[in-house]
Amino acid sequence: MSAVLPLATERGVDRAQAASIALWFFIGVACALFGLFFAAYVMRLESVEGYPLALPWQFWLSTALLVAGSAALELARRAVAVVVARRWLLAGGLCALAFVGVQLWGWSALLAEKVGPAGNPAASFLYLLTAMHGLHVLGGLGGWWLAWRDDAPAHWRVSLVARYWHFLLLLWLGLFAMLGLLTPDLVRAICGTRV
Repeated sequence: MSAVLPLATERGVDRAQAASIALWFFIGVACALFGLFFAAYVMRLESVEGYPLALPWQFWLSTALLVAGSAALELARRAVAVVVARRWLLAGGLCALAFVGVQLWGWSALLAEKVGPAGNPAASFLYLLTAMHGLHVLGGLGGWWLAWRDDAPAHWRVSLVARYWHFLLLLWLGLFAMLGLLTPDLVRAICGTRV
C-alpha cells in the first residue's frame, strides 16, 4: 500500500474527467429540481397559513453535522498521506450517517407535536424537501463508499465526494433558511410585490 494518494494514470485521467463532468451535470439537475420546489413553496406562501414552521432543534444539530462532514471531506481531499485521507473520509461518512439519523429524529419530534406531512402545505413541503435532501445524502454515501473501499483511494474520487458534499451543504443551508425563515411578509419585502 502506498503512503501517498495515487495520482491518476492516463486512463484514470479520462475516468476522472468523465466523472467530474457527470457530477457537475448531476448537481445542475439537482439544482433545477430543488429550484422548482423552491418556486412552488414561494407561490404557496400567501395562500395558506402555517408558514414558516417552527423547525425542531434536531435540524440545527443535523446542520452542524453536515458542516462537520463537509469540512472532514475537504480535509480528506487536501490530505497527501493515505492514512490521513482515510481518517478524514471516515469522519465525513460518519457525519453523513449521523445527519440522516438526526433528520429522522427531527421528523419524529415534529410528529410528536402533531405536525405531519398531511397537516398543512408548509409541513408537506418540509417533509418532501428534507426527504429529497436525505435521499441525495444517501446517494452521496454511495460515492463515499467507492472512495473509502480502496486501500489507497484515488485522489480524484475523494475530490468528487468532497465537491458533492459541499453542494449538499449549500443546498441544505438554502432549504433550512427557506423552511425556517421565509414568510409571506419577507417575500413581499424582498420582491416589492405580492407573493
